[in-house]
Amino acid sequence: MEQMTEQGIQIEEALDNIQKLVENIETVIRGKRTQIQFILTALLAKGHILMEDNPGTGKTVMAKTLAQSISGRTNEGGVNFKRIQFTPDLLPMDLIGSHIFDDVKKEFIFKKGPLFCNVLLADEINRASPKVQSALLECMAEHQITMGETTYPLEKMFFTIATQNPVEMEGTYPLPAAQLDRFFIKIIFGYVDEETELEIYNNYLGIANNLEHIRQVLSMEEILFLQNEAERVFIHAEIVKAVRNIIWDTRRHSDIVLGASTRSGITFLKCLKAFALVNGRTFVTEDDLQKITPAVLDHRLIYRNKDAKAKGLASILNKEMDRLSKLKLS
Repeated sequence: MEQMTEQGIQIEEALDNIQKLVENIETVIRGKRTQIQFILTALLAKGHILMEDNPGTGKTVMAKTLAQSISGRTNEGGVNFKRIQFTPDLLPMDLIGSHIFDDVKKEFIFKKGPLFCNVLLADEINRASPKVQSALLECMAEHQITMGETTYPLEKMFFTIATQNPVEMEGTYPLPAAQLDRFFIKIIFGYVDEETELEIYNNYLGIANNLEHIRQVLSMEEILFLQNEAERVFIHAEIVKAVRNIIWDTRRHSDIVLGASTRSGITFLKCLKAFALVNGRTFVTEDDLQKITPAVLDHRLIYRNKDAKAKGLASILNKEMDRLSKLKLS
């Protein structure tokens, strides 16, 4: 009984911590509650997130605010934050690091690059060449970096927040499918509504001051605890079956050329659990499935054309939601 009470207290603390983090971010980022929830979902699912939109919509500020909320301005919580501005002349060694000659030891030593951190902001990732983008593949999927014959493990918590401009914009390179698959979630950041934008204009100096003095509300240990709690969230067998059905339907739908992989399905389940926790629950609902499916799967699929992209995944999801509604799980 005491153990159950202690566990209940821990869960309450976890949910309170998530709410504190959301509210802290919202002192800078206004009118983006849904996007904030998706970003925290990727973090608690031990994954990575890709944010796409035009310049000036707040993607970079969002990433910096989150990082500062869990690392502080002087890394007091042990969370190491690095930012890489991706440009066409960037090289893989600028990310991974390189061997330099040590005059004292009279040998080459490995100098670690910015990828050896806890929170990485990969800003405008699609402005670098595919060769540079591929440098992220191993570290995002396996939490390690191989240099020559030596493999270096990354930190226990490694979270990539990548921003990209729309691929139609000049000077961008489309991310390859293998790279996109490493991102648990992709969101369109979007513009705020008219009322929120007016509020931002009237108080832009105050918001800038909030960013300058954003406080640390969670430590790395607390983030790791939240990640472990996310794994323990209950998911009904029928919702697991729904995930399987959706994944399989993407492979045989006439509008979809390349469907989702088994790894996508595992990522889907992790995100469902984390999304439930972010929303203050220890169990997954059908509503979670409906809200998160496009963000988790859409960027992993290749469609026949734009019309197929608009309706392909939606038709699959609607079919599965109809099946679940008849079961009345709740």
